Amino acid sequence: MGTFSSDGLEALLSALAGDGTAPAPPAWRDLAVVAGVAARADPAVARLGPLHPAGGRDAAATARELARRLHALAGRDAPTREALTAWAHRHAPGVLVPPPTAPSGPTAPHGGGHVPVGDGHPALRGGEAPSRGGHSGTGGDDLPTGAGPLPPGGGDPPHGGFHLPPSGGHLAPGGGTLPPDGGDPPHSGVHLPPSGDDLPPSRGPLRPGVGALPPDGIDPPPGGVRIPPDSGGLPPGRGPLPSDGIPVPPTNAPAAQPPSVSSAPPPPRPTPPPPGAVTNSIDGDATLHGPSVQARDVHGGIHFHTAAPAPAARRSPPVPRQLPPLPVRFLGREADRRALDTLRDRHPAHAPQVLVISGLPGVGKTTFATHWLHGRADRFPDGQLYADLGGQPGDGEDGPVPASAVLESFLIALGVSAVPPGTGRRSALWRSLTAELRLAVLLDNAFTAAQVRPLLLGAPSGLTLVTSRRSLTGLQADGAAAHRLAGLSPESAVELLAVGGGPRVAREPTAAREVVRLCGRLPLAVALASAQLALRPHHSVSALADRLSRGRGAVDALRVDGEAVMGTALDLSYDALPEESRTLYRRMGLLPADRHDLALLTALGGDGPRPDGPPGPRDDGGADPRDAGQSADHAVHALVEASLLEETGPGTYRFHDLVRPHARRLGEERETPARREETLRRFVGWCLATTASAERLLTPSHRLPGHDLPPDLPAPTPLDGPEQALAWLDTHRNGLLGAVRLTSRNGMDSECWRLADLMWPLFLRLRPTEPWIEAHRLGLDAARRAGSREGEGRMLTSGAIGLRDAARYAEATDWYRRALDLAAADGDPRQQAQALSGLGHVGLLDGRLEEARARFEEALRLRESIGYRRGAALTRRRLGETAVAAGDLPTAADQLGRAAGELEELGETYEAARVRALLGHVLDRAGRPAEGVRLLEDSLGRFRSGEARSEHWEARCLEWLGGAAEARGDLAEAERCFGAARDLLRRLSPEEAGRLDGRPRRG
Repeated sequence: MGTFSSDGLEALLSALAGDGTAPAPPAWRDLAVVAGVAARADPAVARLGPLHPAGGRDAAATARELARRLHALAGRDAPTREALTAWAHRHAPGVLVPPPTAPSGPTAPHGGGHVPVGDGHPALRGGEAPSRGGHSGTGGDDLPTGAGPLPPGGGDPPHGGFHLPPSGGHLAPGGGTLPPDGGDPPHSGVHLPPSGDDLPPSRGPLRPGVGALPPDGIDPPPGGVRIPPDSGGLPPGRGPLPSDGIPVPPTNAPAAQPPSVSSAPPPPRPTPPPPGAVTNSIDGDATLHGPSVQARDVHGGIHFHTAAPAPAARRSPPVPRQLPPLPVRFLGREADRRALDTLRDRHPAHAPQVLVISGLPGVGKTTFATHWLHGRADRFPDGQLYADLGGQPGDGEDGPVPASAVLESFLIALGVSAVPPGTGRRSALWRSLTAELRLAVLLDNAFTAAQVRPLLLGAPSGLTLVTSRRSLTGLQADGAAAHRLAGLSPESAVELLAVGGGPRVAREPTAAREVVRLCGRLPLAVALASAQLALRPHHSVSALADRLSRGRGAVDALRVDGEAVMGTALDLSYDALPEESRTLYRRMGLLPADRHDLALLTALGGDGPRPDGPPGPRDDGGADPRDAGQSADHAVHALVEASLLEETGPGTYRFHDLVRPHARRLGEERETPARREETLRRFVGWCLATTASAERLLTPSHRLPGHDLPPDLPAPTPLDGPEQALAWLDTHRNGLLGAVRLTSRNGMDSECWRLADLMWPLFLRLRPTEPWIEAHRLGLDAARRAGSREGEGRMLTSGAIGLRDAARYAEATDWYRRALDLAAADGDPRQQAQALSGLGHVGLLDGRLEEARARFEEALRLRESIGYRRGAALTRRRLGETAVAAGDLPTAADQLGRAAGELEELGETYEAARVRALLGHVLDRAGRPAEGVRLLEDSLGRFRSGEARSEHWEARCLEWLGGAAEARGDLAEAERCFGAARDLLRRLSPEEAGRLDGRPRRG
């Protein structure tokens, strides 16, 4: 066994020290690969990494210990010796004794190895290098032939490498392919038969440089391998040319000697062929196209297999990138960034990683975390998720956000269409779905460790970053790493102050330092002070420092108590605002919303008719709406400039965490009771108007006749089409639910149940079960107080669907029965049918088939009696589903066929496609496979594009098509369909994907 020379250890350390000044020194980086190979023989090596050149004495000591272990291990472990030899060739050439020619032990798994091509050891480059032309004996890096790379763990070589058996000179079946891009080939490579491929002694071991004929027998493209068309492309004496174009070896050829492996010295360069001989070589800038064999001579049958075509491409949901936008200015924080990088790098590779950033309010935790994650977006290719957890005690309206609500939004963002009820089930699904994802999650404003735990990723491939005013010691006890964020450095804080103060800051350095000291060097407080200087260009920095020192808090409180600093700074910023901006600021603080549109702010800004007297001088009742909008825009601009409001999207704004309570306090103190009531009424009116617009765009058939909104409501936010309408509902879901709570609490009963009813497309499309149920509970109580029996019926039937989706079948049944009794008492057959259909659906889901069929039949009779064709067709679909569940396929086919025809006539594209798909499945099971498969394939095309697009139903069609193929014995097609269905369901509903495991069934 070869060993290193006496100076090998010092050479290792010299190479590391000499390259340690680079940001990512190659010697340190490549040595980590060598350590990965060595760890297989000595697991203790893994505990010495990773290495950091800038780590000081600790890093140097770790490197020295690692070098000692590698140096000793190389003497007894062949893979370690090979990897370390390659490392030394790049970073410490000339210090190693060549390995002996006859190793005393195995040198590579399975007796084989890869022949390196090009410069550098492939194991240190993360994969094999493509051929770069020329003969490849030692490839320019002085490694002996056969001493190619071993995988980092010492395992099998990649599929695309040569597999050289330890004896017999046979090529292992499936070996010897090189893909055109130099990476691992697919499993459809060259397969060499296990017999008839003995290599004659004149052939010698396999070597690079000999290309394969293209599988179709034509000339390769320019730059590829060319074989002169002489004697069939073979030199004399090579045997006849069979029909497949591959030479057959002589039958009396003895077996080739086993090739030498990594310990053999470099072989001499091959003797040039005699004049006139036919050669096949790769030289210069040659390019290989398609599968090829890198070997001198190849005998026996060679077969090229191509992979089966992939399933039809489908659109995938966008990768979530939910982080808040990068701030325009971000100063300093270099030490904090390095500290966070160090915490991440030191974390054990096998454990889930959680980082906690804590600090005073206004210290910039969210901004810093956002900036840090944006700079590392490439490390999380599967997305970045964000949630504001509302980290402060609640007052009945605000407060910590439940983990179940956050999990629901995260699962929806990742494409799950069926979110299970309950925090425990959602958390389990969340961990399963993200088990192999490289995902970053920012949990902002956490209140307790218990609030965070259900949201943590369960695999080490992702990162959870938590910000909080608290230290969250419970998470640290669980293994989280923590970093406390302090204020800006004095230099960075003064630089931030100069953004608004300009040359005045440089002229008054002492006053500037006093201002940032009084602001506690908190970024938000300094930014507000900077905005004050910008708004008052003639005021000195000294005057600002004097005003801050005379604020409500004492100097000590300003330095320590972040809340007092912010209160003083916010008061000063508010006082400097124009009157219209101050008015808007106070009224925005009264609203139970976390997002504000410009249309809403326009409604809040104008005084209009005074609620407590005659119209004032600023009566906007007859003013041009464009003037009101321009005035609101100016007021909002001043708030944004003063850092009191931030823009989160086009025309959408939000308060900072500490600003909103300040605005609320001023609104409660300085707005009269009548004005506060009017402000809330305008907010509710805007919610009603815009939600009604979204309902018209998304679910026009849901509109309740005879319940038009009053004409004097504020102008709604303009919505350009269904997509924008759904996005608006999603953005403002918290504010809309806040409006439902507000109206319920303030006795605005008609507005309460109407708003809950208008939010139907939000509940139907996005399926947020908890807000769905809460809104309808409040709406039901409000409708009863208002005496609206129609409203009560709508709340019962719509709310029962939310309960049913949450698998709360008993409650859903109770709500449907109450709706049925109410409709029967009022003589409303349409509502009766709706309630009966709901009861039937709950029975079907719960396995009570006879009860379900009876309910559906009664609903069908009622709907047909009033001429409600769409409802009757949908009821026939439910009857067909019930018959399928009971095994009555002829009845199911009849009901579904009639339903499909009705829906096609009515232009219900999506519903018709769903019924046709189900009918195709039934016909296939009923012994009419040709008709069934035709309907399934047609429906599959509809679900993949156009108005009926639905990935959930695409997966169902693929599952049914897989079953049809399995039944007729076409296992290849069945595997393709089941595989495509599994891929979809694993993202949409992982719980459903499990039922496809083991399909198709074989044997």
